[in-house]
Amino acid sequence: MKLTGAQALIKSLEEVGVEVIFGLPGGAILPVYDPILESHIRHILVRHEQGAGHAAEGYAYATGRPGVAMVTSGPGATNIVTPVADAYMDSVPMVVITGQVGTPVIGTDAFQEADVTGITMPITKHNYLLTDPEEIPEAVAEAFHIASTGRPGPVLIDLPKDVSQAETKWYWPDALDLPGYNPTTKGHSRQIKAAAKLILESKKPVIYAGGGVIKGRAADELRSFAELTGAPVVTTLMARGAIPDDHELCLGMPGMHGNYTAITAMQRSDLLITLGARFDDRVTGRVDGFAPEAKIIHADIDPAELSKIRRADVPIVGDLTNVISALSRAVQSEREKKPSPDLGPWWAQLREWQKKYPLAYEGPNGDGLKPQFVVEKLHEVTGGDAILVSGVGQHQMWASQFWRFNSPYSWINSGGLGTMGFAIPAAIGAKVGRPDETVWAIDGDGCFQMTGQELITASISRIPVKIAILNNAYLGMVRQWQELFYDERYSEVALGKDIPDYVGWAESMGCAAFRVDDVDDVIPTIEKAQAIDDQPVVVDFRTDWTEHVYPMIPAGASNDEVILSKAEDPDATEDHVPAEGDTR
Repeated sequence: MKLTGAQALIKSLEEVGVEVIFGLPGGAILPVYDPILESHIRHILVRHEQGAGHAAEGYAYATGRPGVAMVTSGPGATNIVTPVADAYMDSVPMVVITGQVGTPVIGTDAFQEADVTGITMPITKHNYLLTDPEEIPEAVAEAFHIASTGRPGPVLIDLPKDVSQAETKWYWPDALDLPGYNPTTKGHSRQIKAAAKLILESKKPVIYAGGGVIKGRAADELRSFAELTGAPVVTTLMARGAIPDDHELCLGMPGMHGNYTAITAMQRSDLLITLGARFDDRVTGRVDGFAPEAKIIHADIDPAELSKIRRADVPIVGDLTNVISALSRAVQSEREKKPSPDLGPWWAQLREWQKKYPLAYEGPNGDGLKPQFVVEKLHEVTGGDAILVSGVGQHQMWASQFWRFNSPYSWINSGGLGTMGFAIPAAIGAKVGRPDETVWAIDGDGCFQMTGQELITASISRIPVKIAILNNAYLGMVRQWQELFYDERYSEVALGKDIPDYVGWAESMGCAAFRVDDVDDVIPTIEKAQAIDDQPVVVDFRTDWTEHVYPMIPAGASNDEVILSKAEDPDATEDHVPAEGDTR
């Protein structure tokens, strides 16, 4: 059967089970858009290529399957570089297809030419520049395999226009030929046994669960292992929900804005059982002061992560579903030889810290709603029965702190790259992937202004996401740092109190929209938003612009230097008088 390269590409995507493509057409990719008309694959037309990439990420987070984005050459390709980098940092499976100028003019600075394979080489697991239409089926099959196996990540296929227009004979590869690509999935038995022995010697263990538990779909195995060992579990920003927050073994989130007990448990631990985490600087603080007495078990699918930041006493390479199950079996076996240590004193200390240093915030005393209160009420009204997506900044931290994550695979955010503008398109992708779920995005006003136009996509494509803007009229996290570390020299962080009109903007994009200024209106308005299921909803919560995210560990400090509140921070000012020209 003879096909054009474009037809072969769409047929190949059908073969690997693609349900939806997020994209925006342009000249170089135009031949591929024609056969989409005959395909069962749904195409969702975004308003900016960055939106296509983040929507594909949201889809991947929600479903566990690779998200797909397709854009044109030149600026279309460069506009999607940020989502590709975001997916690479957070191990999100994604396949990106970019159009390219014709092969005869590659390298000549042709109209809308960019070396996208060169640009993205450091931020993809693999990428392709195809020069023959016969290569298309094999490249697509490989791309989806690479993106979704081992440590997941983005793969990019760059398709020149003449290649997509040329004819080829259709085939589908019987097998993949990927010499050198053979991810280790089963942990070495000797390492598993050594880890089990350390676990049964530990009197103050902590299970340090990272995003790899989520990406590896290993939440059930984690919970069983934690219950078997009786060890407390901390869940990083990327692992929230890996074990229910309501579980007695869960300590919550550690790190720069984690809670005191999770932070200090790691600091005082004698053993960190590290599962799919990478000792990120936001978790460790100053590395030479991090968990100084702890031995390290480190399990990860990516061998490059082992001992990269902190030397592992027992490194284990493997898929976490296999590794955690094997650890559970090994611990049970070792217990038959020797009894487990009594963890009672350790738990008594942890419970004392939890009682003494809970996550808390002051009641209404500033200009606007408390953002933490808004997050709590969102959780209360929804019962936590929703996929929660966030942008990046203060609102991201409050969402992680004050939402109770009791289901895995229900928290979607940009962790490693910290990409503002992530939330709205990612929420759209998540809703497309799991249409029967309620999807709420908690966004900041700064983030909203970056990708808010994708709500047009949601309205026209009938994707009823719900957006809660925690609107403090500032780039809040930057302002917080300027207040604490730059002597209140507020340089270019004021976004404006009344411009834009978020309700008017949202309504112009086809959304239902509400503004909330008063605490008494928070719950009724959330209930109204919950009841709307035929269009996107935006709620503009006017929040207290003076509020900071606490606890906080200053950059470069040890985790022992955690600041619990503004009252404890010698660099913070309780009463700030806005400078002349300050929009608040």
